[in-house]
Amino acid sequence: MKRTLRPARGTLVALAALMGLTMLLGGCTTTSASTSGSAPTPGPAAEGGDDARFCAEAGAPLASLPLLETPRTASGRATACLANDAIRVIDDETAPALPATVVDAEDREVTVRSVDRILALDVSGTIAATVFGLGLGPNVIGRDAATGFDGADHLPLVTGAGHTLAVEAILALEPTVILTDTTIGPKEVRQQLRDAGIAVVMISSERRLETAGALVTEVAAALGVAPRGEALATRLHDEIEAARREVSVIAPAEASDRVRVAFLYARGAANVYYLFGADSGADSLIDALGAVDVASEIGWNGMKPMTAEALVAAQPDALIMMTDGLASAGGVEGLLQRIPALAQTPAGQHGRVIDMADDAIFGFGPRSADVVRALARALYAAPDGGSAQDAAAGSGGLG
Repeated sequence: MKRTLRPARGTLVALAALMGLTMLLGGCTTTSASTSGSAPTPGPAAEGGDDARFCAEAGAPLASLPLLETPRTASGRATACLANDAIRVIDDETAPALPATVVDAEDREVTVRSVDRILALDVSGTIAATVFGLGLGPNVIGRDAATGFDGADHLPLVTGAGHTLAVEAILALEPTVILTDTTIGPKEVRQQLRDAGIAVVMISSERRLETAGALVTEVAAALGVAPRGEALATRLHDEIEAARREVSVIAPAEASDRVRVAFLYARGAANVYYLFGADSGADSLIDALGAVDVASEIGWNGMKPMTAEALVAAQPDALIMMTDGLASAGGVEGLLQRIPALAQTPAGQHGRVIDMADDAIFGFGPRSADVVRALARALYAAPDGGSAQDAAAGSGGLG
């Protein structure tokens, strides 16, 4: 049966190009492709260390947490953390129906005859997480730099600097199918892999909460496990909606009390700072938090270099950032020094930054609901179970 996959709309294409550029400029540490299975060299350590990525309270219902009375005026940094790095597998062992023929996101008809040796590669690790969620993790033989969750962290790395595909490392693993998208390349390497007789399936590059289920069905169709895909997509939809409902209970009800949030991408060593606005994927997350995406509010579309004028016009109460990006700028204090315009915003005056691990925040895969809850916890919960007064008196701001 031939299935048609959704066309690529490329939400994360600009992010992939941006990350590649900043890596080449020295904005963060990268790794060389290897078949040794070693873990990638980490980027700059975040304040609080790697342990800050996980926390015991991540499983607690949001409504049970001590909340900030006035989250718009809270001070200091908060790190959004998950309970663990595991991908929950769908309870469905339907055998793959092969060969599976699909029309991929670039309108190519591709026939997948074996899923014994899978490579799932993109800039955010979402495709690999989805394959694991579908129960085909044991068949995955390598990984990209963004894939480091439990069960995949030991796999050999097949991407190099700037999230480029390393053709020699890939061919050495003898994959039977490669699932990838336009966030990783170059396209000449993808063609070289096709010429080598490997089934290369292009998946849509759009990454939003609203399209997470559609991505699952794309991947499942290509691997011949459509029933598993339907089950996982349904579960994912239900989990995301449940997370939204949880957030709605703790988020301010009045529009004037909603936290004004901007997503800032930073690579300090390269002096690169981007604001993410409408149709960037960040707007989807901010909306799920019951907050105001101030970049979209001022007409900022996609991912564009930050300007002082735009930042001041947006007047964010809080910034959301990738953890390594914040660390590369020298933490909150370094960010305030590097971007003087921040001092003219509530976020800068209060030193209010919410950060989350780079390989989790834009996953939009099986952990999407957990990401939403983690960001909501960091945005609305009083730190360390303290009082709203304690949070409002936190350090790190300019006032």
